[in-house]
Parts: sequence; C-alpha cells; structure tokens
Amino acid sequence: MALFDLPLPELERYLPELDEPADLDEFWAATLAETRAFDLDVRREPYDAGLTLVDVEDVTFAGFGGHPIKAWVTRPAGSATDGSSLPAVVEFIGYGGGRGRPHERLAWSAAGYVHLLMDTRGQGSRWGSGGETPDPVGSGPQVPGFLTRGILDPAEHYYRRVYTDGVRAVEAVRSLPGVDPARVTVTGGSQGGGMTLAVAGLAGGLAAAMPDVPFLCHVQRAIALTDADPYHELVTYLSVHRDHKTAALRTLSYLDGVHLARRATAPTLFSVALRDPICPPSTVFAAYNHYGTLAGSRPDRAIEVYEFNEHEGGGGFQLDAQLRWLAGVLDR
Repeated sequence: MALFDLPLPELERYLPELDEPADLDEFWAATLAETRAFDLDVRREPYDAGLTLVDVEDVTFAGFGGHPIKAWVTRPAGSATDGSSLPAVVEFIGYGGGRGRPHERLAWSAAGYVHLLMDTRGQGSRWGSGGETPDPVGSGPQVPGFLTRGILDPAEHYYRRVYTDGVRAVEAVRSLPGVDPARVTVTGGSQGGGMTLAVAGLAGGLAAAMPDVPFLCHVQRAIALTDADPYHELVTYLSVHRDHKTAALRTLSYLDGVHLARRATAPTLFSVALRDPICPPSTVFAAYNHYGTLAGSRPDRAIEVYEFNEHEGGGGFQLDAQLRWLAGVLDR
C-alpha cells in the first residue's frame, strides 16, 4: 500500500485533541473493584509439550466477572523451584487469534523470562491454532466480529471485559513461583497492542510496556481513514444504525488506547508501520505522543518506525529490538 497518512515529521508531532470522558477513572476503578471481588483463583497444570529446555503450564485464572481465562505459561526449565526470581512478560494476542499451542511462542522463555500468553475470551477461530476461552456474556445487535459487541454502553462492551482480563493476567503472573512481581512487562501486536496500552494505563507497577502497531487508538480518526476491518465493523454498524453514532463513539471513548495510555507510568517501546491500512500510523502516533502525559514523571519512550511495511510491522526485527530494549530497561 502507498503512504496515505501524514508525513513522518507531522506524525512525530501529532497530538490530537481528546474526547476523553470525565468519569473515565471512576469507570475503570469501579470495573476493577468489581472484578477483584472474585478470587483470582490461579490454577496451574503441568503440560507435556515435548520440550526439554522449557517448562509449560496450562494456567487458568479468574478474569472479568470471575470468568475463567486460559493462558500458557512457559519458563526456563526448573526455574519455578530452583529459587529463581525471573522477570515476566505477559503477552496479548491479535484480533481473532487464540493462544494456540505452547511451542509456537518460545522466544521470551528462551531469553530467560517467565512468559504468560493470555487467551482472548471468545476469540481463536480466525487464524492460528485456536483458543479455548469462552465469553459467557451476551450483547445487543452487532456486526460480526468483536468491536460492536455492547457498543451502546461502555459497561456492556466486549473490550471492558477483555481489558479487565488483561489486568488480571498481570496479577496472575505476579502470583506465580519464581516470578519477580516488580519486573513484569506487557506486550502484544494489533489488538494485543491496544490491550497492552490499556493494561499499562490500568495496572500499576509495570516494568515496561511494548505495544506493536496497536489497535483501538484514536478511533474517530481511524474510522475516517481506513476501510479495513476491524474498524470497518463500526462503519458497517453505523451505516445501518444511523442514529447510534453518538452513543457508539461515547462507549469507545472509555476504551480508546490513547486515553488509557496517558495514564501509563512504565517505560515503553512502540512500533508503527507507515503503510499500515488496518491501524493507520497517525492513530499509533496519537497514543505514542500522549503516552504517560498524566504520569507524575513522564516515562521513557521509544518507537520503531517501519517505513515500507503494512500491518505486519517489524515482524522478527521488532522482536529483536524488544529483546535488546527490555534487557536494557531491566538492567537499569
């Protein structure tokens, strides 16, 4: 795809006005308090994945509403019982994917981290090797997909549940043996990148946040720039429900990654692709440029820019950058 958004120098300065709801903090404080009334209920089952250098556990914890959320935990073999206190990486998955099989994502455990890969409720049937976490909550009329589930009320929206699951995933990994709770990082690409920003703004004490080509940022601009799903799900919905625009955009303002990123306090490494038709670069830079602006002391920020790439972003190059960057952050 050709370049279609603002030139890079303008992207680097792009600070759009925000439509943040006045009660955003109260909304999320009440949401998390409601969920924390349920016991975290972390359950761990050893899983034989045929790997000798990595230990695997099939983990379940209580997410939003006490609903069971599945995850794979991988770590260097023996580190749960040898007195280690390892840093951890919590990873969130892209739109439509599930946690798959544990051997598919071994980079972080091979690098010496405890890695928790959170399954996304109700997803896991569009690509990859499948998911195993249902979403037991219904919603009103919607376009196929997830973006318009509960679109008329932020309390009913699908991503309220998913973001809360992400915060609980951080709490779950901190409870595991052999994990240093002060050195937990969150990461993910696309939908997982949007979840990374949300959790970075909602979960305290993170060591770092690494969102790649994040989704659900600066939503009003996104739907004006791209015809690609998932954002086009909202356009399709509003083309039928013509009188729902105000309510729909109000709901998404409680979930917009730009608004939640402002509250983050952890150092961050972003990535953006300048030809990305799914998460347009100005929407990513809106989150990056606003990141941490409500923190008492603004956290360190860095962004990798991939000029010639689309939504695949940096791929293996970005993972290489993350491994090196995060090691430096934790050394400091």
